[in-house]
Amino acid sequence: YFDMAERKSQQKYYPPDWDPSKGSLNTFHGQHALRERASKLHLGILVVRIEMPFNVWCHGCKNHIGRGVRYNAEKRQVGTYFTSKIWAFRMKCHLCDNYMEIQTDPKGRDYVCTSGLTRKTETYTAQDAESHELMDAEEKQKLESDPFYKLEHQNEDKSKAEQVTDLLQQMHSVQNLLFQDDFANSQIARRRMRVSLDEVTRTATLTH
Repeated sequence: YFDMAERKSQQKYYPPDWDPSKGSLNTFHGQHALRERASKLHLGILVVRIEMPFNVWCHGCKNHIGRGVRYNAEKRQVGTYFTSKIWAFRMKCHLCDNYMEIQTDPKGRDYVCTSGLTRKTETYTAQDAESHELMDAEEKQKLESDPFYKLEHQNEDKSKAEQVTDLLQQMHSVQNLLFQDDFANSQIARRRMRVSLDEVTRTATLTH
C-alpha cells in the first residue's frame, strides 16, 4: 500500500537519454515543477487557487457571486505597504467572459476591488448580529486618559452585569443540560440497575 505522494514518486519515468548530470526531470524536460501554473512566472505571475473573500457583483453579467466561490487566479505583486507585499488576483468570471481583479489591503487588513467587480454592501448592527458592539478608538482613548469617565464606565458595566445575572444563570443551567457527561450518567444508571437486580435476587432467594 502506498499513499498518493509515494505512488507519484515511484512512478516517475526516466527516459533512456537521461542521466543525473542533466539535473532533475523538470530541468531535463525544460519545464517548471508547477507546470502550467508557472507558465507566466517570467512576468511575475503565478496561477493560484483563491476563494472570493466577500459577496460581489460582476460588471460583465451583473450576476451576484457569493463569498467562497473558487477561481484560478493570476497572482502578482503590485506594491508594498512598509514590509508587507500587496498582491493582486486576476480571475475570469465563471458566468461570463469578464475579468475581475482584487488586491490585498495590508493597511485596512482587507481586500479591495480594483476592476471588473463591485463589493456588495452589507450593513448590520451589533444587535442584528446578536453580538456586543465594539469600542471605537476615540472612546478607548478617552477611557485611558480620563479617570472619571473610566469610573463612570465601570459603574455602567456593573449595572449591566447585575441586570443580566439571572439570564446568565439560566444560560448556564441550559448549558449544563446540553453538555452533561453522558458516560457518568450511564455509570449511575448501571449502578442503580445492579442494586435493583441484587435486591430482586435476594428477595427471590429468601422466598424459596
